[in-house]
Amino acid sequence: MSKAANTRLTILQKAFELIYSKGYQTTSIDEIIATTQVTKGAFYYHFKTKDEMGVAIIEEILKPTMLGNFIKPIENSENPIEDFYNMISYLLLEDPLLDVKYGCPVGNLTQEMTPWNNQFSKALSELVDQWMLTIEKAILRAQTLGLIRKDVNGQQVAFFVMSGYWGIRNFGKLKDSNSCYIVYLKEFRNYLNSLK
Repeated sequence: MSKAANTRLTILQKAFELIYSKGYQTTSIDEIIATTQVTKGAFYYHFKTKDEMGVAIIEEILKPTMLGNFIKPIENSENPIEDFYNMISYLLLEDPLLDVKYGCPVGNLTQEMTPWNNQFSKALSELVDQWMLTIEKAILRAQTLGLIRKDVNGQQVAFFVMSGYWGIRNFGKLKDSNSCYIVYLKEFRNYLNSLK
């Protein structure tokens, strides 16, 4: 990796950490520069504006993370009931990137930025749509294998799984405790079993 590419990646990673813990709008470019220890000129060499950097965080930090942790575990699922449960359980209890007190970074940016910035809306919507489509395809595949009832609607399941995940992340954030995750996962297991 070239020095310029390494500098860009460092800016994105450090900015993501700040934004995840403090919020996008309350994180200043000066804070990002101080944390990354790059010059203002180096920052503006890579990003014309803070919003350009924010969209780059979605595309270059969050998108690969979502592909690895939200999409890949269920992409070729032959047993979505187990794979959905394991994916959500991992995201809530084990994923080293996600911290209970800060919630879901995609959910946070969606709430904070989509009313104000169309670029954020488009980039975040693409991520969410991909996750939704992957869930729907897994349901359809499981129905052809006879693992899930034919009357189950994949889109409804996708909305339920995704909204449940974002909702419980917010409860955890509010309480700064993952104890609600354990309760949620028990009921999530019951829901998934009801799809058989």
